[in-house]
Amino acid sequence: MTPPTHLALFDLDHTLLPFDSDYQWAEFLARTGRAGDPEAARRRNDDLMRRYNEGTLSAEEAADFMLGLLRLGRPDELDRWHRDYMAEVVEPGILPAARALVTEHQARDGLCAIVTATNAFVTTPIARALGFEHLIATVPQRDAQGGYTGRIEGTPSFKAGKVLRVREWLRGLDLQLEDFDESWFYSDSMNDLPLLEVVTHPVATNPSAALRETAASRGWRILDLFGTLQDTKS
Repeated sequence: MTPPTHLALFDLDHTLLPFDSDYQWAEFLARTGRAGDPEAARRRNDDLMRRYNEGTLSAEEAADFMLGLLRLGRPDELDRWHRDYMAEVVEPGILPAARALVTEHQARDGLCAIVTATNAFVTTPIARALGFEHLIATVPQRDAQGGYTGRIEGTPSFKAGKVLRVREWLRGLDLQLEDFDESWFYSDSMNDLPLLEVVTHPVATNPSAALRETAASRGWRILDLFGTLQDTKS
C-alpha cells in the first residue's frame, strides 16, 4: 500500500461546520423535550459555551453536562434522536466549501482525520457524512449493558489531549507525526493551540478573534471558509 503523502487534520465545530455540534445537540434535545427542564438545559448549555470560548472550561466540566445527556435515553432511543438531529440540524449545515476543502486533501492522497473535543456519539455520524474514515473524538464511557455512564473514557480530545490522541492514533497505524513532511491542522479555536503548534501548516479557520490575532502575529494562514472575507496569509 502506498503511504499517505501528507497528514490533514480538521477540527469540526466552527471549522468544518458553521456551528458547534455539541451545543446544537443539547439545544435539539431541549427543544424536543428530551433534556428535562428545557430552560435549565439551555442556561447550562449557554454557560458551557461561554466558558469554552473564554478558554476556562475543563473537559471534565463539559462532560458532566454533555455526556450526561447520553443517559437520557436507551442506546436505541439515542440513535433515533440522533438521526432526527442529523436531518434537521447537521446535514443542512454541511456546506460546499467544507466538502471542497476535505476533498482537496483526500484527492492528494492525504491521511485525513477529524480531531474534535465533541464526543464520539455525536460526531461519528457527522464524520461519515463529511466523508471521513478517521475520527478522533472524546470517548463516552459505556457500562456493561452498553449504556452510557456520563463519564469520559481515556484521554479527552481537548487542548493538549488532542496532541496525545493524534499521536496515539498514528501509532496504531505504525506512523508518527514526524513521518510526514507536511501536516495540516484546521481550527477556529485558541483551545487548539497545542495541536496547531506541532503541525507544519497551522490554518486558523473561521477563527475566533483571539486566534485570528495569534495567527496574524505568527504568519499562519487564515481561512474564512464560510464568510465573505478572503483567505489571507499574513
